[in-house]
Amino acid sequence: MVSKTENLPKTFCIKACDHVINRSSPKPGYFFRETLGRYYTTLCGSVIILLTVVMVAFVAIKGLTAFIGSHPISPLQFLFSTHWQPDASASEGGPEFGALAFIIGSLSVSGLAVLFSAPLAIAAAVLIAIIAPQSGENFIRPVLELFTGIPSVVYGWVGLSLLVPFIRNCFGGLGFSLLAGSLVLALMILPTITTLATDALQALPISYTEGSYALGATRWQTIYRILFPAARSRILIGITLGITRAFGEALAVQMVIGNSVRIPGSFLSPISTLTSIITMDMGNTVTGSDWNNTMWSMALLLLLITFGFIVIIKILGSQRTEKRGSNA
Repeated sequence: MVSKTENLPKTFCIKACDHVINRSSPKPGYFFRETLGRYYTTLCGSVIILLTVVMVAFVAIKGLTAFIGSHPISPLQFLFSTHWQPDASASEGGPEFGALAFIIGSLSVSGLAVLFSAPLAIAAAVLIAIIAPQSGENFIRPVLELFTGIPSVVYGWVGLSLLVPFIRNCFGGLGFSLLAGSLVLALMILPTITTLATDALQALPISYTEGSYALGATRWQTIYRILFPAARSRILIGITLGITRAFGEALAVQMVIGNSVRIPGSFLSPISTLTSIITMDMGNTVTGSDWNNTMWSMALLLLLITFGFIVIIKILGSQRTEKRGSNA
């Protein structure tokens, strides 16, 4: 039996639906609310953009003051010197503002944290997405997501109470070390990398797995040779986001690294990072002094490094989009 709507012209149905949905409304003030909503969302987006531009401009101006102010500091000395004596007098050979020890400290603790965390995160993602998807989604993933809500000070306090004494008793040294900071950071970034790697594996078409099995590949061959290469870009994005969070962490790291101004000679050496020296010294400096301006220069350096990580994420995302378009 043919319904009455099937006898109507197709163009008539389309125009009628368009008229009902878009061009008329039984409620008064429809177009006012539509316009108000559009203006409101535009205003919110503009405010976010303005705040970002203002913040970046403010940090850039304050950060460059150390190099172009009344007592300019050499950028080469700032980036490549390990001598940090901001409160030394001229008779003592100061002041000196070499930030290389802090830069190396930040890079080493973040890189080591990723080396510890990434293999565990990828293995957990394989377990959740492929090997045991039901128990992984119902138990393992919710437990991992709970870690994201734990404050940084709790991570630092647990590391100070448990991890630092353990390293001191088992490996020697003071316990406050590069190793302690890296392990604390590894635990903090583990949920981020795991979640993004899991989403990357779950987003792959099921035809990849079925086609691999049809060709006689085992499950581990499918994971290693098919699924990992297909999801590599998104997994690398998750790892990069983990590095970004690790690089900007301050409080938890500051509590366990010892805050010693030196280039680490081993995993058990106490170190300082850019974030830790900023949080410790910013409140003890006079606004406008060379010491204070150097703190802002470190903040600008952190901002530039974070922008670099964002560029890497964008490049990896564009590569993934290009591969998807070529496969299509």
